[in-house]
Amino acid sequence: MKGGGRAGKQGNYTNPCLTLHQPWASLLVHGIKRIEGRSWPAPIRGRLWIHAASKVPDEATIKAMEDFYREIYAVNGITDLKFPEHYPVSRLLGCVEVVGCLRCEELAQWEVLPEGVRLEGQTDFCWLCEQPQKLLIPFEMRGFQGVYNLEKKIYEAAVRGLVPVESPAPVKFPLPDPGDPFSLSPGSLSLHFSDSKGSEIEESSSLSMAIAGARAAATQFSRKNQNFQSNTIQNSRPVLRSQTRSKSAEENRITQTNLTEEPVEENLAAPTVEQSKYINHEGSSSQRHQPQADLKQHAGAPSKIFAAALRGLKPS
Repeated sequence: MKGGGRAGKQGNYTNPCLTLHQPWASLLVHGIKRIEGRSWPAPIRGRLWIHAASKVPDEATIKAMEDFYREIYAVNGITDLKFPEHYPVSRLLGCVEVVGCLRCEELAQWEVLPEGVRLEGQTDFCWLCEQPQKLLIPFEMRGFQGVYNLEKKIYEAAVRGLVPVESPAPVKFPLPDPGDPFSLSPGSLSLHFSDSKGSEIEESSSLSMAIAGARAAATQFSRKNQNFQSNTIQNSRPVLRSQTRSKSAEENRITQTNLTEEPVEENLAAPTVEQSKYINHEGSSSQRHQPQADLKQHAGAPSKIFAAALRGLKPS
């Protein structure tokens, strides 16, 4: 299958790749991000190549996501995170191993995992990622919507340039059935780990604000006039409780858009009708420090979203 070819929803992937916006793409390849959030279940297991799309992230978005990861790692006592110096765009960055996929509420209740990993689950479906590797020299290439196959010549060149990444806190997701790579799937924990009852994770005010900022960073990419279903945080994250004050169901309500799932740019290839059921909507990236003129083009709307989100979470 030629580059950009998209396999059917049941598989037929050879060298699957996913296009993400920055800074999410680099955070995943650098091993800081361990959960890839989607509104659809992972159709693959094994290596997934990560491509950063062409949209330059503004400084407010970068700060919001870095603050989010600082806070959730701090829950487990890790305070010396080193973030990427640059967030390159339109590049193949590296790969991760997708070892499973769970619903948000399953991940939140799985006590075998560190609290910080459980806090990463902010979306309907959580793709569980291990063993990040990065390319010494990221390849410039075009991205596509959904999970698609890398062009053969790109794959053959890229696989020779991979180097392992030292994650700040590597995590291993145990499979219910080590002989079945798809045994860690939505609904599997209720069957295999029925004795795992999630304890409540108390959120400090700074953690709550960081989570709100991360959500705001993701929602800036939502398609206008797209009819997303609404969902409450109470339903999607049942084990988390704010330390500062209780929130009403209405305060907790957010649009059902992925923490890391955003629309791929208009200039990318459209999916087939069959694949559109499982389409991924991420795709963009940039260098860390952009010229000031470029930042001004993007900073207004996201900043207003962050401010509105954070005002609602300031302790009374």
